[in-house]
Amino acid sequence: MIDLLQTFLSQHALAVAAACLAILSVTLSAPARSGHSFYEGKSESGEAPGLWTLTLSQVTTWIFARSLMNAAILGFFYGIWGTLAYAAYYLSFLTGGAIIDSLRFRHGFTSVQAFLKARFGSIGTHCYNVVIGLRLVSEVFANVLVIGILFGASGSQDYVTAVLLFSSVTLLYSMVGGLRASLRTDVVQMAIFLVVLLILGGYAFFADLPSWAAITAKPFVISEPGPILLLVALLQIWSYPLHDPVMMDRGFLADRETTRRSFLHATWISSLCMVAFGLLGVFAGHNAIEGEAMEPALTRIMGETAMFFFQAALLVSAMSTLDSTLASSAKLIAIDMQRMAPTLRNGRIIMLGFMLAGLAMVFWGNDDLFSAVAVSGTASLYLAPVVLFSLWGGRTDTPVWSYLSTFVLAVAGSILYFTESSGHSAWLGEAHKYTKLLWIGLAIMGSGCVLFALGGLQQRLRVRQAQVSPI
Repeated sequence: MIDLLQTFLSQHALAVAAACLAILSVTLSAPARSGHSFYEGKSESGEAPGLWTLTLSQVTTWIFARSLMNAAILGFFYGIWGTLAYAAYYLSFLTGGAIIDSLRFRHGFTSVQAFLKARFGSIGTHCYNVVIGLRLVSEVFANVLVIGILFGASGSQDYVTAVLLFSSVTLLYSMVGGLRASLRTDVVQMAIFLVVLLILGGYAFFADLPSWAAITAKPFVISEPGPILLLVALLQIWSYPLHDPVMMDRGFLADRETTRRSFLHATWISSLCMVAFGLLGVFAGHNAIEGEAMEPALTRIMGETAMFFFQAALLVSAMSTLDSTLASSAKLIAIDMQRMAPTLRNGRIIMLGFMLAGLAMVFWGNDDLFSAVAVSGTASLYLAPVVLFSLWGGRTDTPVWSYLSTFVLAVAGSILYFTESSGHSAWLGEAHKYTKLLWIGLAIMGSGCVLFALGGLQQRLRVRQAQVSPI
């Protein structure tokens, strides 16, 4: 009997881990009894989340499954510079904290939508809601997709079963507890993730993987993909946080000092986690046999047990991100867009709708859909001038046409990057896709800043002409 149990566990270890995580998450999810708990994450007595609850929730919701895979894969192909490039995106917590502080405590707005409506009218909120709505659906899609791949080949019975069960369980406890449940489970899920990451580090150490030679194997060459992507990340972090509703929602939950400190702590914790996980890819790439992929290389070097923990880290991060995405989806439609009354019933209906939309993308069967997820950072660049001019610069004279023109440019740029990176076009020549991404990003951000500057200048000239014109 014991032998049979051991055999079952060895063959289905990841499924057992997923079941345990699901049971734990459901157990921790106390039912929400009010809109304050469901949409705002407050306790039933009205208390806001504390510092470490907020910090760990921010970290675990941003370390989502696809990000971990990207950090490791970039390290595998481009060495330490690929990993550092992806980790640089987590400096978004610094800019995100500055955005929230200015938005809430300098300008006095209660949401991003309220700020955009005050500055640019309904056009401002419509454009923004389209971008973040698509981002939320794509996050559901990306995390569910990774889970399916962990359990089987795309379209296989194991793949479909894993996708449906994982989605159902996460949807269940998210619908029960809303944002409050997400915050409670995030803390435990982050603790589990850190333990798993430490175990992976131990396996890497005993496998004699860490070495200075592996870290320095890829020299810094500015024209190589790794350093280029690092520049892209440093460009996008000025706008990326504003288009992430999960991060922004957590910026409106606690007092100023707690919020500020949570963003600072989230910066170093998340960056270290991404570098640590990405180093597994760096070490695997350094020790890989020619033609060998990353996961087979890691399995050969570290063993099957270590790869179980590797997959477990992806599992935990996917669930922690998905429940937060669903909570933000409910808040977007019911609170920020005011399309439905903010009742518990409506919030749960919205969650179901976003989950079904994400699942539709998973089962669509179009490989390009996954590539499309990567363009969200490019589309978000239209918000960079908003941050620099309207938010931090305090300009209130930027006309709607400047905002709308920048939005159109960013959407066009993101579509161009998608077609270029997926091989549907070659208008930008034969350069690497990250080089193209840098060119497109610089063009969008530069043009947007020019449009905002010209629009503001035009408005000021009109005011001066009106002041000097005879009555």
